[in-house]
Amino acid sequence: MITVTLYTRDQCPECDQAQADLSMLRESLPHQLVVVNIQKDRGVREKIGDHLPVVEIGPYHLRPPFTRQDLQIMLGAAQDRVSQMERVDQEVYQKRLERGHTLTSADRISNFFSYHYLAIANLVLLLYFGLPFLAPVFMKNGQTTAASWIYKIYYPLCHQLPFRSWFLFGEQPYYPRDLAGIPGIITWEELTHSHEVDPFTARNFTGNEVTGYKVAICERCLAMYASMFLFGMAFWVTRRRLRSIPMYLWVVIGLVPIAFDGLSQLPSLIPGLVEALPASLALVRESTPLLRTLTGVMFGWMTAWYLFPMLEQTAREARLITERKIAVIRHNGPPQAG
Repeated sequence: MITVTLYTRDQCPECDQAQADLSMLRESLPHQLVVVNIQKDRGVREKIGDHLPVVEIGPYHLRPPFTRQDLQIMLGAAQDRVSQMERVDQEVYQKRLERGHTLTSADRISNFFSYHYLAIANLVLLLYFGLPFLAPVFMKNGQTTAASWIYKIYYPLCHQLPFRSWFLFGEQPYYPRDLAGIPGIITWEELTHSHEVDPFTARNFTGNEVTGYKVAICERCLAMYASMFLFGMAFWVTRRRLRSIPMYLWVVIGLVPIAFDGLSQLPSLIPGLVEALPASLALVRESTPLLRTLTGVMFGWMTAWYLFPMLEQTAREARLITERKIAVIRHNGPPQAG
């Protein structure tokens, strides 16, 4: 027997009429009617919309305005589909029917994440960019083992180059290379008394009492994940109503600036290249903390703006499926043979 889901709300005469029409058609076109009040769940309400009633039978959907004849045609098409599926493979169809009438552990997990994915994502992001700040705090307090573990955790996830990272508890918050052209500060070359930069050796420098201690991720990574967290909070404050941006905006505003700023620095890490080329050629460059932070924020914010609304759409669909299953189970009890 087919299951008909009727989405309604309180004080809806059209919904009452649709329910009455379905009841009258039950004798000639047997079906099980499940009524879902969308006012009980905001996610379902936003997915279905305010234009009610909505009738759903498997892949078939009917939105107003519709008549009893439209319902009759829809029921007939649904019954023909069920008969065809039973003829093709009775066992497979029966399993699908049982899945549609059973709330599994996977359904419960999916339902949990559909409601709490944003809080989980924000918590993960907060931990991801917050934990690196504990490394310099531990170093400052002499807890070098704890700090070392944090640096090791992020070692494969970030280059951790000290001249592209923030420092805490020292003379300066950053120590850029001479190539960055920032006046009035101690540069990395002045700090190390060397104009040769070995990235593999440099990344192991965590700081000292004079320079302060390095945050465990670079300036750009910190800006990326912090801005994603901030967008997640903004998305929560706006009740998840922001729509996803077009992909071309993500590419133009988010991806292109960070790609140019990051990739254009790579030649400067080649040993001897800076000294070998005339300065007038300007073939090598080094970004600044400001540019790294700015491009990191742009990439992180635009990435979150592109992804989070898409996740919300997926979560709404998952909640709708689960709510329908729950309504079917409550209304009809154990699954019936088709």
